[in-house]
Amino acid sequence: MVDAEGIAHGARNGASGDPDPAESAHDGRHETPSERYDRNWIEVLQELRVLQTGTQILTGFLLALAFQPAFADLDDGQRTFYLFLVVASALSAIIALAPVALHRFLFRRREKRLIVTYGHAALITALATVSILLVGVVAFVFDVVLDRDAALIAGLSLGALIVVLWLVVPLIWRSRGEGPA
Repeated sequence: MVDAEGIAHGARNGASGDPDPAESAHDGRHETPSERYDRNWIEVLQELRVLQTGTQILTGFLLALAFQPAFADLDDGQRTFYLFLVVASALSAIIALAPVALHRFLFRRREKRLIVTYGHAALITALATVSILLVGVVAFVFDVVLDRDAALIAGLSLGALIVVLWLVVPLIWRSRGEGPA
């Protein structure tokens, strides 16, 4: 998913992000494995930046809620769910930052392949965590503003949309060997 020529191709073939020399000849790039890992790392970092920005916005929103006067009106179930969302938000930030921490510890040790593979896995895990967070935040807002039934409908609808757009469509395109035009 991260890079059709590098990481995802390797994952399809059971490898851990190793570029396939035959694929390299067909993608128009003339890179050494080190150059490919450097490019893949830059791509992973860019995707993590996008993900982290969204997570930070959701985290700020959640943290600001606790200091609003209406927060006292929440029932015990809503407070428990709110705390779950705060933990999910923190967890998504931790997962998204994990590849950066690994990179710092392995800096100048020629472990880019490991860092890219780890970054790819962390990115996929962070996407899963953020999807739960997004669905939860929307359901929470619908619960507070309307009711639990509306929260359930909104959460399930958003969850279904995430599954389709983040999982089903990319897997279909990957299995066909094509992407969007």
